[in-house]
Amino acid sequence: RKSNLKGSNMASSVGRGMEKWSFLCKYRFTFCKEQRCGFRKAPKKPEPRKPDMEETGSKNALSHDGRPQRSSLTPPLEETAFVASSRSYRQLFKPFLFTVGFTGCAFSTAAIWQYESLKSRMQTYVDELRADWMDKLKPPKHGDLRKQVNRWWNSLSEGQKTVGGIIFANAIVFCMWRTPSLQRTMIHYFTSNPASKRLCLPMILSTFSHFSFFHMAANMYVLWSFSSSIVSMLGREQFLAAYLSAGVISNFVSYFCKTATGRFGPSLGASGAIMAVLAAVCTKMPEAKLAIIFLPMFTFTAGNALKAIIALDTAGLVLGWRFFDHAAHLGGAAFGIWYITYGHELIWKNREPLVKMWHEFRLRRSGRGGGSS
Repeated sequence: RKSNLKGSNMASSVGRGMEKWSFLCKYRFTFCKEQRCGFRKAPKKPEPRKPDMEETGSKNALSHDGRPQRSSLTPPLEETAFVASSRSYRQLFKPFLFTVGFTGCAFSTAAIWQYESLKSRMQTYVDELRADWMDKLKPPKHGDLRKQVNRWWNSLSEGQKTVGGIIFANAIVFCMWRTPSLQRTMIHYFTSNPASKRLCLPMILSTFSHFSFFHMAANMYVLWSFSSSIVSMLGREQFLAAYLSAGVISNFVSYFCKTATGRFGPSLGASGAIMAVLAAVCTKMPEAKLAIIFLPMFTFTAGNALKAIIALDTAGLVLGWRFFDHAAHLGGAAFGIWYITYGHELIWKNREPLVKMWHEFRLRRSGRGGGSS
């Protein structure tokens, strides 16, 4: 009996010892597990992938902080505006249709406008004679500001009067750039960029848009200098149609080159349309003498000046210079050379069927009006 009690006591003591040991082992394992979890290393964050050179263009297009360099002639846009999208030529289909449609509408409107101008010119001539006769009867006014402005306006050539409206429109858009509340609208609609969601309307609006005063002053000075020559060649209506069409065509050429090279970015200014005017005049009068405003003592022929400008823009396009939109310059120059050489014969001299249709429409409209009255 005593041996049985001793055995049972020993068994119970051994059992209690095992329970204590298992509890200690369990506590130690839990402690070690919690300790390892507390000092677990944080997972490595994935580093952002550096953009390839095909996406961002050349190395010269990047600044020290990795952002694309921006020309001083373009407005400060958001960083997302410079992100290169995929090179898809499908997005150029709508701009191509817009270019063809706008060019056709511009020359059609110019032909109808010229018809209406010729029709009303006789009545205008009679009114001017009557106004001159009335002015002779009235006593002369001295110091009249309106009369001085009219005298200055009448002293201008037909080309300078036509270009004056274009300069005024560019000045209005320049002032709009200085309005903070219009910044987003100006960036969306007055800068052309193939990576933007708005592709068609900015092709014509950006032709009247300048962010830098120096940029606008230089372009308007060149346009004013060649205004009399180009308007005397083409006439007021044909010149405006060619000028606006050149602006749209030069922007489409810029879209195509930016999509082909992957160098996306905003463009604005009338340089493409003005290059068409300059190229047309220099092609028609290659022996005319030109000079730079700051260096009037150095003269050169118009043909040599056009060759030098085309060579400079070609080098800028091949080397990837980002200060100017060289593709737009070349597109405008190519259109100006083509139009003054072949386009005038193909487009403007074949406007007779359209003018006849408009004339018949006017006759039917006047006949209906006469019958109803």
